[in-house]
Amino acid sequence: MRDPSRSGSSLAADVLCQRIAAFRAAAASPLLVALDGRSGAGKSTLAQQVAARTAALVIDGDDFYRGGDDAFWGARGASEKVDLVIDWRRQRSLLTKLSRGETARWRPYDWEADDGRLGEAISAGPAAVVILDGAYSARPELADLFALRALLDLPRAVRRERLLQRERERYRAEWEARWSEAEDLYFETLMPPGSFDLVLDGD
Repeated sequence: MRDPSRSGSSLAADVLCQRIAAFRAAAASPLLVALDGRSGAGKSTLAQQVAARTAALVIDGDDFYRGGDDAFWGARGASEKVDLVIDWRRQRSLLTKLSRGETARWRPYDWEADDGRLGEAISAGPAAVVILDGAYSARPELADLFALRALLDLPRAVRRERLLQRERERYRAEWEARWSEAEDLYFETLMPPGSFDLVLDGD
């Protein structure tokens, strides 16, 4: 029976930490984990909870946003958006270094400027556990690098309410107009729940 005093993210953290511990007991090499899920699912909160218990290095997938204005994204279909929204090639280079136990260096997207520029360089690692946190993190192009690909699942109504509280109505409407079709394609066709090693209930 589920403990009503504990949140869904807390229970999800328990499950993910247990899986990470099992993998670490079986192998000494750095463990790479993809934590995927739709926007508003609570991935970043969960990643930080797990990091606090496992000393994992968390890489924010949004650091690799490609950038682009309304005209750029409006001219592209769902499949193009899935391919382009996150620079997975830069992610692959970074994750490859961390998988070898090396220090990695990258320049995150400058969200304050939000004009395509990158921010100051970040260096991190090596780390025994690395979590790539963000939508599209478990994409097929990176699959061979991860020992564990986890999906955080949350009902659409709950996610929409979270986005509304976090981003306000106008932003949420703009976001849905631009990205909902791409997320539907990715999470329903390209990476449905059965494609993941672990599906976590965030509710």
